[in-house]
Amino acid sequence: MRGQVEEGNAVTDRSAFLGRWVRWVGLGESLGFLAPALAQLVAAAVWPTGTFPLLVVAGFVEGAVLGWFQGCVLHHRLPAVSTPRWILLTGGAAAAAWTLGLLPSANNSWRDWPVAAQIVVGTLGGAGLLGSIGFAQWMELRAHVPRAWRWIAGSAAAWAAGLGVFMAVATPLWQPGQAVLLSAVIGIGAAVLMAVTMAVITGLVMVRLLPKT
Repeated sequence: MRGQVEEGNAVTDRSAFLGRWVRWVGLGESLGFLAPALAQLVAAAVWPTGTFPLLVVAGFVEGAVLGWFQGCVLHHRLPAVSTPRWILLTGGAAAAAWTLGLLPSANNSWRDWPVAAQIVVGTLGGAGLLGSIGFAQWMELRAHVPRAWRWIAGSAAAWAAGLGVFMAVATPLWQPGQAVLLSAVIGIGAAVLMAVTMAVITGLVMVRLLPKT
């Protein structure tokens, strides 16, 4: 009987953690994405040639905001996790991911490469983009949970799904000649759906990583 009660309490605790994670991490990424959206507006209005650096800096801000929300939720279960370090790692990884994502459009010389080279580099770049945040956070998480490497794969899967949702929603709605503000609103709406998708999947992964209480 006691074992059943303890197991029930553990399930309740995990469910409560998952609920908090989805709510706050989804909110954190939604708010963080406002930085790239604002950077796009600024670039379009006053500095068209500065889109690349503005988005990379905004990517750091996005990651730092996400990292703060994640770190705050995680701290309740893993008090030894350094929230400032988690924030910096997440911000740096997000900036790196934005850099990787923007490189193909910033330099079109890759179009002249052999097809095999394009496939290899594209695959490596995609893996780096999707795995960057999970890998960076693993550097802190590995000291606190066993088999923390699973977070890298889980986080990459979550971002792949989230970005897939973003593109599925935003791409059909974005049209040539569209007002910048309307494009931003569409992007933010799609970003909220991306954020929730990512938060649900990463939450399910994190619940499995955390020690049972």
